[in-house]
Amino acid sequence: MTTQRKYFGTDGIRGRVGRNDDHSGNAITPDFALKLGWAVGRVLAKSQMHGNEHAGVLIGKDTRLSGYLIEAALESGLSASGVDVYLTGPLPTPGVAYLTRALRRSAGIVISASHNPFHDNGIKFFSSLGAKLPDEIEIAIERELDKPLECVAPDAFGKAFRVDDAAGRYIEFCKSAFPNDLDLKGFRIIVDCAHGATYHVAPPVFHELGADVIAVAAKPNGVNINDGVGAVNPQYLVQKMHQHHAQLGLALDGDGDRLIMVDTHGRIYDGDALLYIIACDYLRHGALKNEGVVGTQMSNLGFEQALQRQGISLERAAVGDRYVLARLLERGWKLGGENSGHLLALNHHTTGDGIIAALLVFRALIEQNLDLESATRDLILFPQKLINVPLIGNWQYRQSHVVRAAEMELTAALGKRGRILLRASGTEPLLRIMVEAEDELLATNIAQQLANVVQDAMKNEA
Repeated sequence: MTTQRKYFGTDGIRGRVGRNDDHSGNAITPDFALKLGWAVGRVLAKSQMHGNEHAGVLIGKDTRLSGYLIEAALESGLSASGVDVYLTGPLPTPGVAYLTRALRRSAGIVISASHNPFHDNGIKFFSSLGAKLPDEIEIAIERELDKPLECVAPDAFGKAFRVDDAAGRYIEFCKSAFPNDLDLKGFRIIVDCAHGATYHVAPPVFHELGADVIAVAAKPNGVNINDGVGAVNPQYLVQKMHQHHAQLGLALDGDGDRLIMVDTHGRIYDGDALLYIIACDYLRHGALKNEGVVGTQMSNLGFEQALQRQGISLERAAVGDRYVLARLLERGWKLGGENSGHLLALNHHTTGDGIIAALLVFRALIEQNLDLESATRDLILFPQKLINVPLIGNWQYRQSHVVRAAEMELTAALGKRGRILLRASGTEPLLRIMVEAEDELLATNIAQQLANVVQDAMKNEA
C-alpha cells in the first residue's frame, strides 16, 4: 500500500492554526479539526465498539492557546461519530500514550506541535496500545475526510468526561522507570519545561525522587511555548546552569518527548550522547542481549563508531521517531532515538519520553559514579552543520538537476571525511541540509554552498 498522504506528516498533522493559506497545505482550522475527529471516530474507534458500549478516545494537549479551540472541535467530531471522549487537559505526549493504554481507551489524541512556535499546532494519534498509528490507518482516516460528514442518531452521540487524575498517574508511571533502591538525593538539577506540557509533571517527578529541583520555563501563558527555551534552545538552560550552579540540567520540548541535557560546565549533550550513555548502561546490565540500537540518517557518524567500539551495532531508519519505532519493533530491539532528543526505551514505554530518558541517564551515572563528561569520554562526535531552507510552493528539490549535481560534486569532495544529507521536513515547509565532517569549518562551508545552490535553483525553477 502506498504511504503517500495528503495531511499526515512524520508526526501526525501539523500546520498554522486558523489560516487557510498555509503553504504546507496543512492549515489547522476549526472545521478541519471537527471533520478529523469524525473521521477518526469512523475509522479507528468505531471498529472497537461492543454492543451498545461506546468506544472511547483520550485527548491530551500541550499549553498552546489554540489547544482549547482544537480540543472542542475534535470533541464535537468524535461525538458526532458516536465516540466518547476523555479529556486530560495539558499532558505530555508520552503521558497520553501511557494513559490510552492504562485506561483501555480505543485511541489517544495529542494536540501539540511539539517544538514548533505557538502559532502552529498539530494533532497526532496513538493506538489502543499506546503506539503510533500505522500508515494504512492514517490513509484510511484521510479517505474518510473526503466524505460528507454524517452524524449518528441523536441517541448514539458520544459523551465527554474529564480525567482528573491524569497528571498524577503519569508522574507515578515515570517514577516506576527508576530503580527502587536508588534516589536523586544530593543532586541539584534544573528542569527546563519549555513552558509546555511538562510544566506540572516533570519537576514533581525529580523532586519526589529526592532531587533539589529548580524549575524554569514552567509558567505557560498560551503563547510562550518553546519561545527561546526548551530542548530546541538549550542555550537558555546553559545560562540558567551558570546562574544557579546546578550539577545537571534537563531541557524538554513543548510536548515532553525530547530531552537535551547540560552539565555543570555548560556543555550540551544531545540525543546521540544520551543514547550512548543509556546503551552502554544497558550493555553493562546485560539488557541488550546481542541487540543493537536504532538511529536515523541524522545520527552522528562519531556516535556510530563509538557504539561499534563497545560491540553495539547501529541501524539507521528514516528521520522521525515513528520510523525508529517501526525498525525497533521489526528487529525486536529496545533502544533507539534521534540526535534531536527523541529517545525510545521500549522496555519502559511504547513511545519516546523525555522524563523517562532522563531517569535512565541518571541511573547510569549514579550506579557508576560518573558525570556526563566522563560517561561520554569515548564518544567523539563529528561536527554537524544544519541549515533549514524554506521551501517555495510545491517545488521538489529532488527533481532539480542543478541541486543533484551540486550534491554529488560536494559529496565526492568530502569523500570519507564526512557525509551530506538533504531531506524535506515532515512537519514544516523546510528543506533540511545537514553536512557532517571531521572539521567544523569544512562542514559549515559545504552546507552553506549547498544551501546557496538550493535557494538559487528554487528561485529559478519554482
